Amino acid sequence: MKRGASRYLHIIVAITLTACSSVPPTPPSTRVVPPNAPSAARFRLNSPAHANEIIIFSLGLLDTGYRFGGSNPEAGLDCSGMVSYVVEQVAGKRLPHNAAQIAAMTQPIDRSALKPADLVFFNTNGQTYSHMGIYLGDGRFVHAPSSRGNVRIERLDNVYFASRYTGARSLF
Repeated sequence: MKRGASRYLHIIVAITLTACSSVPPTPPSTRVVPPNAPSAARFRLNSPAHANEIIIFSLGLLDTGYRFGGSNPEAGLDCSGMVSYVVEQVAGKRLPHNAAQIAAMTQPIDRSALKPADLVFFNTNGQTYSHMGIYLGDGRFVHAPSSRGNVRIERLDNVYFASRYTGARSLF
């Protein structure tokens, strides 16, 4: 290889490696927002009509099989995969596939203020936000549990979930 061509090749390799070493920016809809961040930085859905659509869509997933890490009904869903999938299908906005990250980027609300399509969170494995579901109203929520393996409806006052409830968040 000629000296000029070799130098040219080294420059191209250096530019390529430099470009590959930069971290791409995180899309705004998937970044983690600290719990004390201003509400403008939080994930929000703009249309209140999405609440009814979220409920209807999530009910359409009843009996879908559970799969750890699952993010679509064909392969199976886990709890955060179900919530992320429903929100993306209804509103076209993506949430992360992680309950704690979703909790961090959504607006905290009191349990007494729960409305249909709000998110409910539970500590099922020693982590504050290790499980989640979509609130339906009347003390019920839909979720993708690993036990008995299908998307189903539970009550917040169920002995298991009542003792593990850690909070609620709003998408609106």
